[in-house]
Amino acid sequence: MSEAFETGDQHHSLHEGTGGVAAMGNFDGVHAGHRAVIATASELASRLSAPLVAAVFKPHPRRYFRPDTAPFRLMSDAQRARALKEAGCARVYAIAFGPDLAAMSPEDFARDVVAGELKLDGVVTGPDFRFGKGRAGTADDLKALGGRHGFTAATAPEFTAEAAGGKVSSTAIREALIAGDPVRAASMLGRPWAVEGMVARGDQRGRTLGFPTANVSLGEYQRPKFGVYAVRAQIEGEKRLIAGVANIGRRPTVDGTDERVEAHLFDFEGDLYGRTLEVRVERFIREERRFDGLDALTAQIAKDSEVARALLA
Repeated sequence: MSEAFETGDQHHSLHEGTGGVAAMGNFDGVHAGHRAVIATASELASRLSAPLVAAVFKPHPRRYFRPDTAPFRLMSDAQRARALKEAGCARVYAIAFGPDLAAMSPEDFARDVVAGELKLDGVVTGPDFRFGKGRAGTADDLKALGGRHGFTAATAPEFTAEAAGGKVSSTAIREALIAGDPVRAASMLGRPWAVEGMVARGDQRGRTLGFPTANVSLGEYQRPKFGVYAVRAQIEGEKRLIAGVANIGRRPTVDGTDERVEAHLFDFEGDLYGRTLEVRVERFIREERRFDGLDALTAQIAKDSEVARALLA
């Protein structure tokens, strides 16, 4: 039912590493509130002399229960695994979320998954954590079940951030992105929201306009407010960040239909096709709109580039 993975694309059998004290949850975004859960788990791991790990659900339960729901993820599995390791987790366990897990009683989950498969010494969750069939189990229930099945369970205190204007949650971050406010989203995430993916070959229209672009599909990512943003991009395997301007949306001037990030990187020359690019969305510039022809679009891209350079300076 479960597996452990070290990065988003390297999977290992669960039996190659079990045990430890796990911060448990969906951790979509690994935002400031999630890192508070990890910090509490780290304290418990120190007391129990056990390694700090993370346990996540895959796929996200929302995708399982509502398969037709619109894309909502704040990060890919690979980004999440990296962020959890950067937060101090030695391993990341992926708990397969399917019909068997959805039908489990809270007691079965505690006995068979937490104590049985994962062999955890301890588990820490947020105060709103729910588990078991019908979300019947609470964080307090997990503490009681832990005493019965040989693991210590603790609850992290509710996390609020003044800079974010109150409670920090994945939902609040999605709302900020939908509102076209990446600065507020970043204040809750603790870093800019970023879309990562392989650069796909487009129609190369940007190159003919004098603004070559790198195209990355939005895939399962939450759709932010469609428009033009100041961005910084990082090529896989490289440390440098490259400033740029990106249109996120459908490109109505050229009758585009697919939803993508189309990023023009400043002062960059090179072939990015087939390489993985992470585009960090920093500042909103304007809404996406249709222009009367390519000349008008080209003039606007030049203006947007000037604005983006100024915002990122």
